[in-house]
Amino acid sequence: MEFINLHKAEFILSAARPDQFVKDGRPQFVFAGRSNVGKSSVINKILNRRNFARVGETPGKTAHVNYFLLDSAAYFVDLPGYGYARVSQTEKQRWAALMENFFADTSGITQSFLIVDARHTPNADDKIMAEYFQQTCVPFSVIANKADKLKPRELPERLEDIRRTLVLDERDGLFAFSAQTGQGRDDVLARLRAVWEGLQ
Repeated sequence: MEFINLHKAEFILSAARPDQFVKDGRPQFVFAGRSNVGKSSVINKILNRRNFARVGETPGKTAHVNYFLLDSAAYFVDLPGYGYARVSQTEKQRWAALMENFFADTSGITQSFLIVDARHTPNADDKIMAEYFQQTCVPFSVIANKADKLKPRELPERLEDIRRTLVLDERDGLFAFSAQTGQGRDDVLARLRAVWEGLQ
């Protein structure tokens, strides 16, 4: 089977409760990241679509799992952003409960991506999310967004810091990425293709 046609993408639903999670047997590529890390922009750039995943809403405003169907064959799953300081304790607890339920059944997760800020050392929330993914034992990669904000000589050191902080395995992908310039898009697509081909 050929790789998914990324131009054929449609929003399906926002799941606010575990009983709304999509479990129809299609592969799921899962994305997570802090509320202000540019997660929606990364997804838009991967799909080469403007304003497809929501961009610019108040960080932490919603704690939903968003599903996008690609070519009727697979899903991009956008997990709710985390770590926004102004969110109430009740909302944080709801986010935590939703994530615990989501990761309770990982049979549908084909590949997971954690999006971090290339300019900064991953924080405690990033490490917790990385551990969530690593415990699922499914393919896991990190997208270091905003790499265009760094000087080329700074990038290798920043990537090594991210790899060390998140305890990444040699098999884990770590991609320098820019949602603005498209840097790293081909590398992420290559990982998606490799995972997809492994399913065939």
